[in-house]
Amino acid sequence: MSRLVIISNRVAVPKARGAAGAQGGLAGALNSALKKFGGIWFGWSGEESSETTGHIQLQTDDGVTTATIDLSETDIEEYYNGYANSTLWPLFHYRLDLTEYENETGRGYERVNETFANSVAPLIDPDDLIWVHDYHLLPLGERLRSHGAKNRIGFFLHTPWPPARLFVSLPYHERLVRTMLEYDVIGFQTGEWLGSFLHYCEKELGAEVDESTGRIAFEDKETFARAYPIGVDWDHIQTQGKTKEAKNAEQRVIDSTRNRIAMIGVDRLDYSKGLPERIDGISRFFDQNPDRTRDLVFIQIAPPSREDVDSYQKIRAELEQKTGQINGARSEVDLVPIRYVNKGHSLAELCGFYRASKICLVTPLRDGMNLVAKEYVAAQDPEDPGVLILSQFAGAAHQLTEAVLVNPHSPDNLARAIRTALDMPLEERKRRYEALVKTVREDDIHGWTNNFMRDLRELGAQ
Repeated sequence: MSRLVIISNRVAVPKARGAAGAQGGLAGALNSALKKFGGIWFGWSGEESSETTGHIQLQTDDGVTTATIDLSETDIEEYYNGYANSTLWPLFHYRLDLTEYENETGRGYERVNETFANSVAPLIDPDDLIWVHDYHLLPLGERLRSHGAKNRIGFFLHTPWPPARLFVSLPYHERLVRTMLEYDVIGFQTGEWLGSFLHYCEKELGAEVDESTGRIAFEDKETFARAYPIGVDWDHIQTQGKTKEAKNAEQRVIDSTRNRIAMIGVDRLDYSKGLPERIDGISRFFDQNPDRTRDLVFIQIAPPSREDVDSYQKIRAELEQKTGQINGARSEVDLVPIRYVNKGHSLAELCGFYRASKICLVTPLRDGMNLVAKEYVAAQDPEDPGVLILSQFAGAAHQLTEAVLVNPHSPDNLARAIRTALDMPLEERKRRYEALVKTVREDDIHGWTNNFMRDLRELGAQ
């Protein structure tokens, strides 16, 4: 059986920067795959060094080997904070107004991808399967090919892929996609993002595209692109939800809300998540329903992310200002309508918070999937389930059609959805939950991993 080599920007090792966020369902699924097939997980350690040497630190824990390298301050600034998170991330989330185009950061991005290829190439055996993840490493497959790798190499994009009319604003966009076509299989979260990529390949590159199979033929190279909607680890969430930690977290919310309905949002502090727009919608609800102020407590959990990027500092300041204005206007001695928590929590705690919250707001302006929506459904009490309010622009909306779907740009639309959720009878809540939970349980993260790995082995293989 072939080994599996996983390559991503971050690696789920205990000391990695941001590792707490990486220890969720994706990390668990990839760890399971590595235990099944054997192999290595390679990426950046999250640590900064005086210079990028490509020196590999190997670590084996519970049967999984990780291989990491440190990056220099310049490489972190140009590759990670720069091109990946100030150019590709906003562009892929349709935010041209926030997209920065700097040749220097583009060169840093290519340089670090070359460093990754140089470092990992000696660890790869001829029959290994290679699985590269996310927008940080779009050209890595081509770099590995230049080092002589003839392996089956797959790539999965966890973000949206923008329409061609937006993507062509990226300098050297054609060169970037040409490097991606060196992968054997390319995966997207939804048919919408897949369609945008296929349209670009056909109209801008002149590639031969078969939409029914996802086959892309270009310059004597064949690539398959398909949609693989990612799921959550259902069994793990069920286990975590039964822990003492989860039960305590659930009781904390119940006790502190004192018979008021808890409504929750859990998001990274990121402009793509629509947090200021969400607060505007809640404010509109209170304006239109002043008699319901004492019925509802909104809990927003928003751990900080990418604090070195200016746009993230601005979103935090804006969110704190809007939250403060509502609380200042509507708080009473025994009531604060919005609780803003700027730190992360364990999955077990989140399961408890989800179960205690009768409404969950998942309202990104644009999102590849958004697993919070699926986690919330998985954590509910089947006999008294909560209501999921979900943005129509989240990838999850393609699957979770029985959620209350909203336009996150419209405060009135969101306010109406909150009123609908508050007044929804138990019979309807259970009907919607049963449809949602079927999808979440059946399309789990292990099925996602197995489907991608099957296609990587088989599609176009000679």
